[in-house]
Amino acid sequence: MPARPNVVVFFTDQQRWDTCGCYGSPLGITPNLDAMAKRGTKVEHSFTVQPVCGPARSCFQTGLYATQTGCWKNAIPLKPDERTLAHEFNDAGYRTGYIGKWHLATEPVGADGKKNYLAPVPPEARGGYQDWYGANVLEFFSEPFAFRVQDNDGKVVERPGYRVDGQTDLVLEYIDERAKAPEPFFLFVSYIEPHHQNAMKRYVGPEGSRERFKDAWVPEDLRALDAGDWKEQIADYYGCCAALDAGLGRVRGKLEALGIDKNTVLLFCSDHGSHFRTRNGEYKRSCHESSIRVPTVLQGPGFDGGRTINEFVELVDWPATLLDAVGLPVPERMMGRSLKPLAQGEKPHGWREEAFVQISESQIARAVRTPRWTYCADAPADFQDGAGGSKVYVDQYLYDNEADPHQLKNLVKDPAHRSTLETLRARLKARMAAAGEAAPAFRGAE
Repeated sequence: MPARPNVVVFFTDQQRWDTCGCYGSPLGITPNLDAMAKRGTKVEHSFTVQPVCGPARSCFQTGLYATQTGCWKNAIPLKPDERTLAHEFNDAGYRTGYIGKWHLATEPVGADGKKNYLAPVPPEARGGYQDWYGANVLEFFSEPFAFRVQDNDGKVVERPGYRVDGQTDLVLEYIDERAKAPEPFFLFVSYIEPHHQNAMKRYVGPEGSRERFKDAWVPEDLRALDAGDWKEQIADYYGCCAALDAGLGRVRGKLEALGIDKNTVLLFCSDHGSHFRTRNGEYKRSCHESSIRVPTVLQGPGFDGGRTINEFVELVDWPATLLDAVGLPVPERMMGRSLKPLAQGEKPHGWREEAFVQISESQIARAVRTPRWTYCADAPADFQDGAGGSKVYVDQYLYDNEADPHQLKNLVKDPAHRSTLETLRARLKARMAAAGEAAPAFRGAE
């Protein structure tokens, strides 16, 4: 058995936290994640730091905020010299593997001027991962019922069936092979589901999803907003989530069958949520709970025991957590902190009291989420700096999450909450400064 634990990241795309039973969902579609939470550690308040695919992935790989990686919106590649989790694990003698969606490489453009989504990700753009089974934008390289990626040599690797199932087949094959080796392994599995299929402009679940979830429970924030496309899409979305949970069960079962589950840190998490176009014209890219709150559960050495972490956790904490979990130092450049002490019942000094979110593409905005409040400020187009920031921000949203948990009443112009808004604005300024952003001016809502 390797001296250090193995690490497996089970990373979903665009999955709301409230799809999961361990977070109170009545759907009953995540029995495997619920069992993992019962055994391990659940993070109650876990938030992305960038609710869009590419930027969130850059933050996970580096432990930095998106304006620090430079990947502040989609289609900006990770810098070739950027240190990632793979580099840290490689240096410690781990074998590193990546399976699935990458979204951090430049897409070549063909003679017709269109992006070539079938082009392989070159070795220098793979973030240091040694064993590569990936695609840059997986939803265009494969299809919902045809899983395809490319290996180290650019050869297409395919598995039959629904894409989640085919990808999980490859994951199990990889774990089988790596478990035979003397060195530990770090495997990052990046699913595209339950993300919508861009080319098809809809979610696609396994066959029978629409019948299975025809009359299923719907979150109150969606029911209350007469907007979006959740009525047409949510059954397939739930089907995707159920398929992912079945895949998680297969991964957990494989680790147990090989006798390595007690020496493997397994992290389940997602890059952001989905508000089904109820808040803007996108499925995410907003400050709302449905967009920024994500499920996060760990099991394995240091995390078993059925605990719940109630402190506020950010996506940038996950890299530090994985390194600390196996006894590796957390680089000073990383912006996050390890959750391992929290999982063991300790109360680290100075733990943050809010989550910080940078928002791009649908708007340039910044937000903080505290135990009670969500505050967001938007950047006018005339003041944006072209690098994901702005010289000026305008108050846009203020929600009282205790009185209004579904964020249906915007209090940003309510004079009764002026003092609260100013306090939250000051906290946001401090978080922006800590992330290396230049101090902007703020204006009241118009």
